[in-house]
Amino acid sequence: MTPEQYCRNKTRGSGSSFFYAFLFLGEEQRRAMMALYAFCREVDDIADEVKEQEVALSKLAFWREEVSCAFNGKPQHPVGRELAWASQHFPIDEELLVEVIDGMLMDVRRQPILKHADLSLYAYRVAGAVGLLTIEVFGYQSRKSRDFATSLGEALQLTNILRDVATDAKIGRIYFPQEERIRHRVSDQDFKDGNMSEGMRNLLHDYADRAEGAYRKALENLTDEDRESLRPSILMGTIYYTYLQRLREVDFDVWQKPVHVLPLRKIWTAWKTWRYESNAAKKNMPLRLEF
Repeated sequence: MTPEQYCRNKTRGSGSSFFYAFLFLGEEQRRAMMALYAFCREVDDIADEVKEQEVALSKLAFWREEVSCAFNGKPQHPVGRELAWASQHFPIDEELLVEVIDGMLMDVRRQPILKHADLSLYAYRVAGAVGLLTIEVFGYQSRKSRDFATSLGEALQLTNILRDVATDAKIGRIYFPQEERIRHRVSDQDFKDGNMSEGMRNLLHDYADRAEGAYRKALENLTDEDRESLRPSILMGTIYYTYLQRLREVDFDVWQKPVHVLPLRKIWTAWKTWRYESNAAKKNMPLRLEF
């Protein structure tokens, strides 16, 4: 199996919403994006699945070294080799890959989220940095597009946190800042038990509104000159926005009503977005997230 095939299989097998955006890319862009996604999948799996902290830290240390080798030496892992290929064809920033690893370290070390600034840092590392990496593959001209990428990354990550709050709580992860939990009188046990008190409901609604704000800010920062090249990012945004709307439909009680978006719906949303944007950018039609 070639490194390219390894990354392709890793991406296809994940069931991620990102895969549907890759379908519309050119061959080299798709290959680079699958390398980036496979890297994110490798380090995320360490944070999620490796129970022994020292083992997880050791594995993440390997990836820090592997990233360095991808840019400066001879990478050993198939994903590292594909990252080396991607860095030769696109302006991939090594430091942003390290930021992603640092985000995983926050999970492995069970670093507490005390204030919203802690959550913002985490979201930047695990999602905003990924957004900045992806726009280098898609291509952009305006510096504002970097703000688009980081805002969209924050929006996607907040949507993820709201969607996965029940499963995260089972493994002892609560991403909502402690100061906000105290303000709404929500305990750690409430998350584990799925206690949809008034405080819990208000807390989840507050963060859904923050996610909505991040989606809006992202669209505001997307300039006309980059709208066409960054269409795959818009597509990812529309799929995740579908999750946010489904969460609102169940009033965020994912303990009782887990939220899923079927692959067919993702394909339909991706196609509708791509078709709309193909005409909208030329005719100066407004950006949309809901399809």
